[in-house]
Amino acid sequence: MGTTALVVIDMINTYDHDDADLLLPSVKTVVPVVAGLLERARASGAPVIYVNDNFGEWRSHHGELLDKALAGPHADLVEPVRPDEASLFVVKARHSIFFETPLGYLLGQQGIDRLVLCGQVTEQCVLYSALDAHIRHLNVVVPRDGVAPIHEDLAQAALRMMERNMGAQVCESADLWAEDG
Repeated sequence: MGTTALVVIDMINTYDHDDADLLLPSVKTVVPVVAGLLERARASGAPVIYVNDNFGEWRSHHGELLDKALAGPHADLVEPVRPDEASLFVVKARHSIFFETPLGYLLGQQGIDRLVLCGQVTEQCVLYSALDAHIRHLNVVVPRDGVAPIHEDLAQAALRMMERNMGAQVCESADLWAEDG
């Protein structure tokens, strides 16, 4: 059996993009859940990998993205889920965490074959990432309370598609890295 990693998608964010006003209410609900997942994954020794949009900032690196988000008006949504020194970080430019990124290579090097996907947006980046993980024969877990949607109806359909079509385990975040086992 391989290793399970927690993958945090697009949570380092300034929220100055299209649909941000629709996304923010669900992000506010998801931030404490993701923070809890981070705490439990780190305590268990599971690798934590942030995969984050670069928002067209082609000269930036993850530290600059974090600094910009923490200096913005929604720093309160970033601070609880910020990377620690042990976290790995991959910058992406499109929806999938795999598209044109070194993530596949990183996972292979680390012996990771099971991904717990959390973050945003359920019906976009999380869905496309789950599909790309599935076609790479990786096991996918999605905590339904750990992903933030823009449109709840599309998010529910996306979760059903991940579970039914991609074999993803859709569960509650409390079921992952639980203290009792």
